[in-house]
Amino acid sequence: MQLAPFEQKMWESSPQNTPEHRRFDRDIHQLYDFKETPIVTEINREKLPRFVESLRMSDYIERQSSYQRRGRWTATMKSRLIESFILNIPVPPITLYKQDLARYEILDGQQRIFAIQEFYKNNLELTGLEILPQFNGHIYNKLPQKIRATIDRRSISSVAILAESTSNAESAKFLKQKAFERLNTGRIEFSQQEVRNIFYGGKFNELLLKLVRHPIFAEAWRIPTDDSSAELKENALYRNMEDAELVLRFFALRNVEHFRLEMKGFLDLYMMKSLDFTDGELNYLKELFVKTLAIAHQIYGEHLFKPFDPKSQNWSKNPDKAYYDAIMVGLSRYLADEPKIIARKDQIFEETKNLFNKPEYRFSIAGGTTKAEIQQRIGIFEKMLSQVIGE
Repeated sequence: MQLAPFEQKMWESSPQNTPEHRRFDRDIHQLYDFKETPIVTEINREKLPRFVESLRMSDYIERQSSYQRRGRWTATMKSRLIESFILNIPVPPITLYKQDLARYEILDGQQRIFAIQEFYKNNLELTGLEILPQFNGHIYNKLPQKIRATIDRRSISSVAILAESTSNAESAKFLKQKAFERLNTGRIEFSQQEVRNIFYGGKFNELLLKLVRHPIFAEAWRIPTDDSSAELKENALYRNMEDAELVLRFFALRNVEHFRLEMKGFLDLYMMKSLDFTDGELNYLKELFVKTLAIAHQIYGEHLFKPFDPKSQNWSKNPDKAYYDAIMVGLSRYLADEPKIIARKDQIFEETKNLFNKPEYRFSIAGGTTKAEIQQRIGIFEKMLSQVIGE
């Protein structure tokens, strides 16, 4: 099974006969076509009570669940923000993107906003205060009146980037993403997929977040399957949304012949294009992933996505991203031959071992994220698969 019609169509505006360096330049200009005008901003400063009141307006700031990181501020982090207001320690301004006359998107400062809201709703019990520990255990309306008045006199600043800074919708998304990355340089580091989760939120992004909780996928990548477990929140792949990036890699690298902008840029590009997917197309992608995953599991079982070590003659204990790409993308192109694949799964299992005895495959799996290297490792796996099911 090759690309579906909609997958082929999504690349029609990007012909492939352009030299690589020229295509790179063209993609940059097409996607991020900024005019030679400075960034337009507005600066605001509001007292905390008025700011909280503004947040109650449903159309003032757009707050979506997809903007949330999986690792959020602790109660201590929120409390120390309030302590900073009491002591008049400078708090960094919130950065917004102004879509139109009334609505804003949050680029930087969402956790500060939520902490302030929670505090004024009397839902934040102060804890972990270092300088004013006497107020630990207090909520807003239980603090001394003088302290409440002090907090109410404090202000929060915001800087809004205006939509007229960009020439089109895609430029706006790129500007927001780059502004967000720069604002967070040197602070809490966001993974690449966390940034995509923020700026390319939509139904496809929601699909990624659902597919990562598939039991076969989660177990293969050693991610706890219990959504309420403490271990899940501590899992690095889950916490940094690298699990969602793995699913994204499957969909994007099925289109590897259109690969450009290096891995990060290509995944960004696919996420941008995904915003136009219809419900029917999303359902096709969902079924494609689930079916491919199920077949891969039938073949490899507990060794799914774990490379074979020819020296020890054992399967690795840890899954590998490059090997995962080869298996998933390779198998997805042969789903029409599912009966043959299942009938000959033991042979595929053994032939996969043999692949790792070949230096060219070991070197390919070892790394490399260029288009040629990705195509090579997927191609070697596909060739093996084709030979087995064609016998």
